[in-house]
Amino acid sequence: MIDLRSDTVTRPTAAMRKAMAEAEVGDDVYREDPTVRRLEDEAALLLGKEAALFVPTGSMGNEVAVMVHAPPGEEVILDANCHIMNYELGAMATFAGVMPRPVPGERGFPTAEQVEGAIRSPIYYNCRARLLCLENTHNMAGGGIYPPERFREVVETARRRGLTVHLDGARLFNASVASGVPLRTLAEGADSVMVTLSKGLAAPAGSLLAGSREFIQEAIRTRKRMGGGMRQVGILAAAGIVALGTMIDRLAEDHIHAKLLAQRLAEIPGFEIDPAEVETNIVILRTTRLPATLVAERFKAEGVLCLSIASDRLRLVTHLDVSRAQILQAAAAAGRVASA
Repeated sequence: MIDLRSDTVTRPTAAMRKAMAEAEVGDDVYREDPTVRRLEDEAALLLGKEAALFVPTGSMGNEVAVMVHAPPGEEVILDANCHIMNYELGAMATFAGVMPRPVPGERGFPTAEQVEGAIRSPIYYNCRARLLCLENTHNMAGGGIYPPERFREVVETARRRGLTVHLDGARLFNASVASGVPLRTLAEGADSVMVTLSKGLAAPAGSLLAGSREFIQEAIRTRKRMGGGMRQVGILAAAGIVALGTMIDRLAEDHIHAKLLAQRLAEIPGFEIDPAEVETNIVILRTTRLPATLVAERFKAEGVLCLSIASDRLRLVTHLDVSRAQILQAAAAAGRVASA
């Protein structure tokens, strides 16, 4: 099968497996795992933050940030289609007890004016906006990259209005490689940022949450409260170190494959996509003749796995374990599906 469901299906490289087998470990709840601490230090340096924390998943990293930044009963401003609100099982309500204040950002990227307009009047019976959450790249916007100037304007507005800023950068590595902008620049202005190792970087598990030392000290407590305290987890962190050292620049190949796939799909009747909107490794395809669920089933029968994300939308994601030849095979399969 050619698996284009997600870049989370990637398998660890031989170098990762070797590093995992040889990892020096300790009890991370006591902050005594040297491999974890090395990973955290390297990530903080890349992201331009004072400190970082290894967490099991990106969703946990996001929710820890929300819990640290925003007290229960207050509001969080975010894009209406963002991952934090739509794809984390209501964790911001269940664990953090906060109210989402969604805005319809253009391709998932709110403007300064939208953020300003979402802040409610200060009368005492209104929830107060405490946190702004942004996403880069944006999953449901087809891996789109937050326009840098808009990001800066939004962060400046948040600062002026007393909001803290969290960046869901699960695929921030993709944004950096595609745009040529350093990670630390993309994260500049955010009080915290989460990046994921187990997507395009192909590590078997784990994400990193970065911010100030004070923020990370509180995040450690919150991670433990959520059941995220881990023990000899240097075995996983070792793969993360290899991922940071060897897998970032390689993402450019995934972007080339995604653009190629989008170009081929755009030529097939029954599908709609603008290849110019494919900036990184995610392809969002509109089906115009058949329901997306049926198209996904027919893709599977042709040996291609993808995700139905709406009644007329499919998501296909390129990654380490899909070659150019397989991309062309998937495109040919799409032609057969459309003509069936």
